[in-house]
Amino acid sequence: MAPPRAPPPPRRPRYLLLPRLAAAFLLLLLLAAAPPAAEATLHPVDYLALQAVRRSLSDLPGSRFFASWDFTADPCGFAGVSCSASPDGGRVVALALGDPRAGAPGLSGPLPSAALSRLSALASLSLVPGRVTGGLPPAVAALPALRFLALSGNLLSGPLPRAFAPGLRTLDLSKNTFSGAVPPALLQLRDLRTLVLSHNALSGGVPGPVRAPLVHFDLRGNRLSGGVPPLPGTLVYLSLAGNRLSGRVGAVLRRLPELAFLDLGGNWFSGEVPGEVFAFRIGYLQLRRNAFSGELRPAGCVAPGATVDLSHNALSGRVPPELATAGAVYLNGNRFAGEVPREVAAAAEAGRMRVLFLQDNFLTGIAVGGVPASGAVCAHWNCVAPPPAVVAACPAKGGRGRRRPQAQCGGRRRG
Repeated sequence: MAPPRAPPPPRRPRYLLLPRLAAAFLLLLLLAAAPPAAEATLHPVDYLALQAVRRSLSDLPGSRFFASWDFTADPCGFAGVSCSASPDGGRVVALALGDPRAGAPGLSGPLPSAALSRLSALASLSLVPGRVTGGLPPAVAALPALRFLALSGNLLSGPLPRAFAPGLRTLDLSKNTFSGAVPPALLQLRDLRTLVLSHNALSGGVPGPVRAPLVHFDLRGNRLSGGVPPLPGTLVYLSLAGNRLSGRVGAVLRRLPELAFLDLGGNWFSGEVPGEVFAFRIGYLQLRRNAFSGELRPAGCVAPGATVDLSHNALSGRVPPELATAGAVYLNGNRFAGEVPREVAAAAEAGRMRVLFLQDNFLTGIAVGGVPASGAVCAHWNCVAPPPAVVAACPAKGGRGRRRPQAQCGGRRRG
């Protein structure tokens, strides 16, 4: 006889499931109705700082940079904002204000210094060219984590702060109206590689010696005066053009063997041009409109295709043949005498030297034949009339003129 079948377990009444379904549905409704998690994902201090930045700055006409700055969303997703994770909320580590595309309109309004100084984890701060006003307070320049600071092309003014972040690697404050002295401490930062303070109204001297391991150093277009202090041998790019600097720089330049770009034009430098400079791998050598004097004695040929501009100085002697490897040579407005070296003339005739400006010197031999249509060779106002091919190859900007009067050539060396 089969054993009796066990009775089925009692069925759970359906009405007991309803409270659970209702609770789950209510939870979903609460989550949907809850405010965004922006304030929860970003540290409250940084969240409020970004709000202050938005209140201070506006898009110039044509810019839509702030279109994504909707504070009902996560600010870490805003244009130009980068965050890092943190147990107590994300921190803003990079802030790139403005549309970075070339030619895009920038921003306007006062620089929100108080808000920016509260971003304690900020490592990179940049601002596209625009019409942002105000100064640069130490509280921003010396943010402890700051490595990159670029605020070029705006209307910022006032003195530069005396202190900057100790780990700063790049500083670009060019094309503003900053005034006063270059802070000495800035040139001592042990990690600073790029320093661009060009096109401001800075005055005083260049403090030295410069101990920062700079690779790129640009002070052009200011009101700096005095001499040039010892500079680091790490320099690849150096521009001091358009200031009121003076004195001899030969000893400084000899110690910069890594230079690829050198512009000292438009100052009052004097003395010799060190021959070692020509043997460096400099692709752009600009020493025009100074008071350099003496003969040129290059220690080697210049870099192939380089631009060498020594115009409007007081250089004398013969044109050195080591310049024949250059792509453009400007020697006009000096006191060179004798004949143009055959190597230089051949480079111009072959088109390897695109520009050769020799006008306003005391040359007595200019044996340059045919010049390619793409070339520009000028040699008027010397102690010999330029050949027809040179006259034809001289553009209007090179000037048109006859040879010097013989009375001005008396006693000059002739080739």
